[in-house]
Amino acid sequence: MSKKTIGIIVGSLRKGSFNRAIANYVASIIPEGYEAKFIDINGIDLFNEDLEANPPVSWSNLRAEVKSADAYLFFTPEYNRSVPAALKNVLDVASRPYGQSVWAGKPAGIVSVSMGGISGFGANHHLRQTLTFLDVYPLQQPEAYIGNVTSLLDESGKLTNEGTKDFLKTYVDAFVAWIDKF
Repeated sequence: MSKKTIGIIVGSLRKGSFNRAIANYVASIIPEGYEAKFIDINGIDLFNEDLEANPPVSWSNLRAEVKSADAYLFFTPEYNRSVPAALKNVLDVASRPYGQSVWAGKPAGIVSVSMGGISGFGANHHLRQTLTFLDVYPLQQPEAYIGNVTSLLDESGKLTNEGTKDFLKTYVDAFVAWIDKF
């Protein structure tokens, strides 16, 4: 049996991203039979339907990477009660041209990570709503909201909180079981 590829998409572009720190930890605990592949969303040209006749190289590369994944894990901060513009742009670019979405029919997981106590709840649910429209199947339970993240990481950005590690292991186990249903 060949390995299943989990495309990891981090919505934060910031160099010291807390979402990337959590995503790195999750990638390190992906079980045998699966491989984590980070899909870089930095530098993707903004979606503009006028460009479809001659799409930018960044769009073609993104679409190929998204298409090659068997499932997706999204890590998102919350900006103004929603997902960051860079993440929304990636969702739009890879869903076009209309009727040719490379997202469709695949399972996904969503982890929202925030410095605040509500843990990116708004972004998590906005992303879930968009994925549902794109015919992507988000894991329903457990939901993953990581709040007060600065208290969970050491000064180098490594996850140190054992309770959070245990929760993320439970989440990954549920997610790979979800992938196997497809």
